[in-house]
Amino acid sequence: MPQRRDRRRHPERGSATVEFSLVLPLLLVLTLGMIQVGLLARDRLLVEAAARAGARAAAIQDDPAEVEAAVSAAAPSLDPATTTVSIARGGGRGAPVSVQVGYEDEVRVPLIGWLVGSSIHLSVTATMRQEFG
Repeated sequence: MPQRRDRRRHPERGSATVEFSLVLPLLLVLTLGMIQVGLLARDRLLVEAAARAGARAAAIQDDPAEVEAAVSAAAPSLDPATTTVSIARGGGRGAPVSVQVGYEDEVRVPLIGWLVGSSIHLSVTATMRQEFG
């Protein structure tokens, strides 16, 4: 008999478990999304640093290979196969020189790639004045 009384007093005993099981997938996707956003922010900062280093190298020398070397040295953890570097010069000494660095960042967190795609394109342009010419 004590079991019957207990059931009558607490008719909603399993509702918290059911509600948690319904909310858990949403919380999991939100947490994984925040992790992916953190990884993207880190890679964006690396691309910015690479663009600045490339612009500095382009400002002091004319060799495109040296500019690409400066870009890859500034961001060694970026995949060189998915990194693009383009240089735009405006003229002689004192003219602006721009270096654009593009990077295809792959989505590394499970389930998030299904929501946003397999890769995200990051692009940064840095401009400095030429010191030669």
